[in-house]
Amino acid sequence: MGRLTRAVHGRRPGRALTPPGATAHDGDWTGDLRFAVRCAALLVVLLFTVDAGDQELTWPRAILWTGLGALLFAVLTPPRISAGPGWLASRGLLRRRTVRTDRLVSVRWSDGVAQRLVLRDADGDRVEVDPRVFVANPALWHQLDTDVRGCLDRGALRCGATALRRLGARIERETARTVFKVSGLG
Repeated sequence: MGRLTRAVHGRRPGRALTPPGATAHDGDWTGDLRFAVRCAALLVVLLFTVDAGDQELTWPRAILWTGLGALLFAVLTPPRISAGPGWLASRGLLRRRTVRTDRLVSVRWSDGVAQRLVLRDADGDRVEVDPRVFVANPALWHQLDTDVRGCLDRGALRCGATALRRLGARIERETARTVFKVSGLG
């Protein structure tokens, strides 16, 4: 059971997902960042190789290709999500957005090409998070879920209970699927 629990929750049995006052981070962020670096580097190398093969590589073209690689890196770099008691933050390349999860008034599910969970607090601050971040990181979900339950109890959360139930059900399905895979039943 110990190995199974660590595989599903990334923790030892009997320990809380996050100690009180601790910050939970997106554990997959470094892998996603490496992917962005590799794609950008591959693009630059391919463009340099094609230009060098045609003997067309000049300084202006090298700067242009490097700029295109940097642009691809900027587009592919995911925001880094972290959460603590009462807050959730999304830090991108240029700015950091923070929302008070203990003062949420709205949670909206933004469907489209890239699904997003949009959290808005009483101060008007807003954070958009890819729901897959919560699915892959139970500690982040636990932190958010704990604060959202408090908002629901106080009546502060005006809309979004359905969106959170959908996300909670999705996380439970993924956790169950992982348990079955690790145990050899699925």
